[in-house]
Amino acid sequence: MHTLILVLDLAGTFVFALSGAAVAVKYRLDIFGVLVLAFAAGNAGGVTRDLLIGAVPPAAIDDWRYLAVSVGAGVVTFAWYPHVERARVPLLVLDAGGLALFAVAGAQKALVFGLNPPMAILLGMLTGIGGGMLRDVLVSEIPTVLRAELYAVAAIAGASVVVLGDRLDLPPTAATLIGAALCFGLRVVAIWRHWRLPSRDSAAMG
Repeated sequence: MHTLILVLDLAGTFVFALSGAAVAVKYRLDIFGVLVLAFAAGNAGGVTRDLLIGAVPPAAIDDWRYLAVSVGAGVVTFAWYPHVERARVPLLVLDAGGLALFAVAGAQKALVFGLNPPMAILLGMLTGIGGGMLRDVLVSEIPTVLRAELYAVAAIAGASVVVLGDRLDLPPTAATLIGAALCFGLRVVAIWRHWRLPSRDSAAMG
């Protein structure tokens, strides 16, 4: 279980660090700003999760690999930003992958620390959306989770599968893969079909 959570965490960290670095370059931050935003986006969700469940020091601070993955993603984005920018759609898909990885990793780690099912689901969601929220706040944007197509809902769906699998005594890896696939699929289809939760403007138009 420890290895599974570590792999999911590092993969999600890399993907979200890429997105954080890309936003930093778009806003013309210097190399230090790019690396800070890469680390913040890649690790904020996991750090918040670990602090809430008492896993201290948080893995992102205790394990050098999290910093190395974040810095690597920042340097790659800074050096080859034109290529990253042209790959906007693939980056959106990668962002969906990062959301899925963190949502299921957060739920699994919450279960390991003995949280009840509803809290494990919420912690999975928080792990998935935390990095993106901090990234957007640091550049004074409305967080993606508050305006994008089924972002937090997809994370909740993926985390719910993990928790349900635990209650049904399914193998953790199988439940994790199914949950990640559901979260990823929902997010990608929502981007493609422009599915959004109802808002005041959409209700008024209706």
